[in-house]
Amino acid sequence: MAWWQKATVYQIYPRSFQDSNGDGIGDINGIIQRLDYLQNLGIELIWLTPMYVSPGRDNGYDIADYYHIDPIFGDLTDFERLLNKAHKRGIKIMMDMVVNHTSDQHRWFQESLKGKDNPYHDYYLWRDPVDGHEPNNWLSKFSGSAWEYVPALDQYYLHLYEKSMPDLNWRNEHLRAEIFKMMQFWADLGIDGLRLDVINNISKDKDFPNDTFKTPSDDGRNFYTNGPHVHEYIHEMYEKVFGPNQFVTVGELSSTPIDEAIRYTNPAREELSMAFTFHHVKVDYTGGKKYGH
Repeated sequence: MAWWQKATVYQIYPRSFQDSNGDGIGDINGIIQRLDYLQNLGIELIWLTPMYVSPGRDNGYDIADYYHIDPIFGDLTDFERLLNKAHKRGIKIMMDMVVNHTSDQHRWFQESLKGKDNPYHDYYLWRDPVDGHEPNNWLSKFSGSAWEYVPALDQYYLHLYEKSMPDLNWRNEHLRAEIFKMMQFWADLGIDGLRLDVINNISKDKDFPNDTFKTPSDDGRNFYTNGPHVHEYIHEMYEKVFGPNQFVTVGELSSTPIDEAIRYTNPAREELSMAFTFHHVKVDYTGGKKYGH
């Protein structure tokens, strides 16, 4: 049995956990102050929600710089101290990682705006207008169209979430290499695993067909949730990062049937250690809708 199969995990949202300097915002040094308490509780793994540089449009899940800690929480020196002190107490650290999209403030996206010939343009999902409108009828998880028009380029970019969070193009092998390099950076610092945000959405149907809207779930997700190459991409992550570094991994798998979640977590497939599914939180949806009267 792997250690994580019987470990007690504690999630920390750093901003509200412990403020060490009186500025009203929780920080890394605040977490360090509570490590003895967490050890006494029997915690063996801490899951840290995102602490990377971010404009904060989505509570840090809109990452503008994968390689640095947001100054409101501290810096890399503070983070390394947290790792060392946690490990001395037998506590492992799992970071939250978002690789379906970035912030529009990320350098890659800023470069992609400079022109269609810029090599970073293909790091994101840009499409030309169709009959003067959006490339398809997909909806954003945050309401409205999943496409945002940029007049200077006469193109739309895909954002399954807020418009300031453009989706990455996982078909681009250079983008994948950048992601694996970044994950290895954190592995080299000494983290023990990754919780992967909306990881089952990273592979989109290359033809971007319209959805039917026959049900509330026919809003585009049929063509990107558990998409055509998602298992290949995650297996590649395993080969390049997860396996060599003996990572524990948890994938957030919204709108994923149980049998499909089992595929993601089957050890023989070398993909994810564990998965979050959400079927249990939908039992009280009225007519399949999250919000009702």
